[in-house]
Amino acid sequence: MIRAATLLTASLFALQTAPILAQQRPEPSGQASAQAQREPAAAPMSGAALGSARMGPERRFTGADLFDLALASDPQISPDGRYIAYVRRANDIMSDRAVSSIWLIDTSTGTEVPLAGRNGDAFNPRWSPDGDRLAYVSTEDGGPQLWVRWMDGGEAIRLTGLPTSPSSMAWAPDGDSIAYSMLVKDEGPALGAAPSQKPEGAEWAEPLEVRDLLTYRADGQGYIEPGFEKIFVVPATGGAPRQLTYGRYHDGGPLSWSPDGSTLYFGANRRADWESDPVESEVYALDVASGGFTQLTDRDGPDGQPVASPDGRLIAYLGFDDARRAYENDDLYVMNRDGSNVRNLTDGWDYSPSGIVWDADGRGLYAQYDISGETRVARIALDGSVRDVVEGLSGGGLDRPYTGGSFSVSDEDAIAFTGGTATRPAEVQLTRGGEARILTDLNRSLRSVKALGEVRRIATPSSHDGLEIEGWLTLPPGYREGQRVPLIPEIHGGPFAAYGPHFATDNQLYAAGGYAVLSANPRGSTSYGEGFANQIDKAYPGNDYWDLMSIVDRAIALGIADPDQLFVTGGSGGGVLTSWIVGK
Repeated sequence: MIRAATLLTASLFALQTAPILAQQRPEPSGQASAQAQREPAAAPMSGAALGSARMGPERRFTGADLFDLALASDPQISPDGRYIAYVRRANDIMSDRAVSSIWLIDTSTGTEVPLAGRNGDAFNPRWSPDGDRLAYVSTEDGGPQLWVRWMDGGEAIRLTGLPTSPSSMAWAPDGDSIAYSMLVKDEGPALGAAPSQKPEGAEWAEPLEVRDLLTYRADGQGYIEPGFEKIFVVPATGGAPRQLTYGRYHDGGPLSWSPDGSTLYFGANRRADWESDPVESEVYALDVASGGFTQLTDRDGPDGQPVASPDGRLIAYLGFDDARRAYENDDLYVMNRDGSNVRNLTDGWDYSPSGIVWDADGRGLYAQYDISGETRVARIALDGSVRDVVEGLSGGGLDRPYTGGSFSVSDEDAIAFTGGTATRPAEVQLTRGGEARILTDLNRSLRSVKALGEVRRIATPSSHDGLEIEGWLTLPPGYREGQRVPLIPEIHGGPFAAYGPHFATDNQLYAAGGYAVLSANPRGSTSYGEGFANQIDKAYPGNDYWDLMSIVDRAIALGIADPDQLFVTGGSGGGVLTSWIVGK
């Protein structure tokens, strides 16, 4: 879990001169060969990289291609494993915004059909326990609302008319109701009042806005609306929602029902000082009938994302003992449903599990985790043994090669997940214990026309202390061995995050312009263990600079990077390191 605040810088600086022609290594005489003289220019990312009025199709990847890309996310397999509902994300060229729709795949035939999203965005599909209905959120009638579709006849109804978007939806075990969380807005503080006698036709300035939250705005969101996340339950056939939690605390996050439907489990920080200690949280059991709740955990550190076992005897959850470090791995715990007999299943396992799901027999859990820039799903047994069951998850983003992805599990332990490669965006895949099947091919036409840059793994010991630093080089399409090209290290944000061999539009756009792009994981990156991430604890920026310089030197030593054409860029924490590098 990350304690450090997200950094909000992004920049691009030239470390040397402006790019010149991408060229081969000079001949021993110092004169360029005739072949090198005929090499095309490595153009900066401008209009030259956005296509041209040529007679044939543009083979280079361009900015216009962003409107043709699609990405699979949030695959939800039905309880019987017959269908997968997933979210297809794309970019609309008419509105210049991201859009999402829900599609349904028949796992036996591979046939897929659209379910929702024709007249607005649709996302967060969730199957009913019997698989006969699918709940989801849609903006079809304006703001985001909770909808349910009956799968036998295809009819869909809007269940809610909410003022803000529902999230964390969870079906009751009997299928009669759906729990969700929602922001309940608060008026917030006010500073005086305007005079009551406003002349007719007068145009007065907007009243002053008062913000008294300790964290009052968020990256990509702006000012945070005053209010608190609360838990509700609504009948699955429609009706008035019932609010279950109250108070000036946030009660959101994943929700889990007990098998008998009497209790909802959730994680929250309900301490009086919750604003000044945002890392803290505990697991609570909420009585659905009365609204009363019981605190099940109590320690210095975050406990949350509880999931009840199939028989209801155990509660699994994620958390850690807060040692006041910049980065700390989550551990997977189980406890009795009354909060007793707590056991750490991942003590000594140096990775951070997420997205936990019980297996069908209740003898273990599935969890997603990152390792060396890649994302996998492991089965973690109640005896603490760990076994990988899925590799190659992808879909943490589209613009840059972050780790990530998502998965779901059927009643018979079939696993649907998003998987991709460095040259293929995330697709829906399915495994039933053997080799995974790819069920979608969302960008087939684009991949058949466009020449994408090859991606190669590189690694080197850091010049600071010999710590191995890993990265991936995206090469210009058609790259030939021995050809030296301009290099752009593109540094990830966080700083507690990781790049890996995942598709990235930014990298492919730079590569189409003749650049090699280096996506490296310096110390402080996740997926290499807690100790590696904490190399920058109270020392950021610091020796991560030497890691980045070392892997740039490695790209030069491999004969790929031109030492006279070096550039650097990065977002958020990567922007901080970009400024640090330029200023050294």
